[in-house]
Amino acid sequence: MAALLGSCGVGVHSVSSGNAGDCAIYFVAPTSYDINVTIDGTQHAVQTIKQKQYKSRRDIKRRANEQIHITPGKHSVKVVQEGKEVYTKDIYVSASETKVIEL
Repeated sequence: MAALLGSCGVGVHSVSSGNAGDCAIYFVAPTSYDINVTIDGTQHAVQTIKQKQYKSRRDIKRRANEQIHITPGKHSVKVVQEGKEVYTKDIYVSASETKVIEL
């Protein structure tokens, strides 16, 4: 029995594919609302993706309208909602990484 269970490939596996420079940022929140995002001085108008509590650990579905494409490396990110700054941070994005930021 131990040999049978020991031979199973149980665990977490990660696969990255695509172009080395294909990185994106998504913003999730309890509700969907409009935000203004400034990344390294460039402004973007996007919506947050509503994160469901029962799916909080699952990957979000990629959506073209809510993603911001960036290059790999360090970036300065600032998020403003209705005139209030709700997020400011320097982040690092690896090659082919999709970064999800919770607001």
